[in-house]
Amino acid sequence: MKIDPDLKLELLEKAGIYSNRLSIDEPKIVFKTKEVLAMSKQITEGRRTTAYKYYGITYLDHNLVFLNIRKMPDEKTIENTLVHELIHLRFPYLSHGKKFNKLIRQTLKGKRFPPYKKRKQ
Repeated sequence: MKIDPDLKLELLEKAGIYSNRLSIDEPKIVFKTKEVLAMSKQITEGRRTTAYKYYGITYLDHNLVFLNIRKMPDEKTIENTLVHELIHLRFPYLSHGKKFNKLIRQTLKGKRFPPYKKRKQ
């Protein structure tokens, strides 16, 4: 798809809604690989030159999400990818799998999650 100002605004609004449901700070979102490459290497370290391959990437330490809109076929895929990347921010310890996909579905349906707290050891 092609990114236009209306789609960008809609995605930023959805990011705010989903971030609220996940009890996380709203991340900065970038939509073009040029924007990723323009950032400092410290921020994008390890996933800089491969960004164009993926639908989305989360940079956990910098509360940053890259959505590769050009690679996505439709708005549903974009929304699913947005939620997928936000789940990475809310559940940093969780790998992809059944539970991860369940969390994506629950978030899309409107479930709210309490803020993340590290376990006491």
